[in-house]
Amino acid sequence: VQLQASGGGLVQAGGSLRLSCAASGLISSINGMGWYRQAPGKQRELVAVITSGSTTVYADSVKGRFTISWNNARNTVYLQMNNLKPEDTAVYYCAADRAETSSPKDYWGQGTQVTVSS
Repeated sequence: VQLQASGGGLVQAGGSLRLSCAASGLISSINGMGWYRQAPGKQRELVAVITSGSTTVYADSVKGRFTISWNNARNTVYLQMNNLKPEDTAVYYCAADRAETSSPKDYWGQGTQVTVSS
């Protein structure tokens, strides 16, 4: 399974971005996908997860602002980020797992930079 992340960029506080993560390869084996982020000097943290059963999990810091979803083919996962804050600035990574887990980690995409200016 290969993951290709896209959609990062520079946005002002209060703005929106949508990240995409396209999966290729043996995508039928994937039962969970998610997004992590890592800010400079900080550990990587889980942002949002979605499972094949459509269960979603969000970090407390993004609840009500971020939404994770699949496309119909279940080969792309999106992270709609609204009301962005400077503290959302980080490199965002997508991940996928063969298990229906709240912390996908079997496969990783490259990071995409999100920068929120105040």
